[in-house]
Amino acid sequence: MTGQRRQIIQKVPYDYFYEFMTEGDLSPRRLKIEDWEIGALYWHCLASTHGDENAANNLVRQKYFLDFTKKRDLHLFVGTTKQCHNVAPNPFIIIGVFYPPISIQQPLFVSA
Repeated sequence: MTGQRRQIIQKVPYDYFYEFMTEGDLSPRRLKIEDWEIGALYWHCLASTHGDENAANNLVRQKYFLDFTKKRDLHLFVGTTKQCHNVAPNPFIIIGVFYPPISIQQPLFVSA
């Protein structure tokens, strides 16, 4: 592989955020999604919509904001960036999204 040039991956031209309320207080939280998977999804959606950016964005939103939040048990992995740490009021960003199927836990004890 030495001497071969690799293709530079284009930056996704859009930023995506989750906005939510926490149980502890009622102030809204807004975190940017920096997970590589949302970028890969955008490029896949752009290809499947034949370059239509609006349609691609709608598909990304459908997946991340409707399918994951309504049909999955959504978990966010958060982290900080050096450029925002100790500077921004909220330095956290979403660095990963985990969305297993929703499963209802069975009772631990069954009465006879």
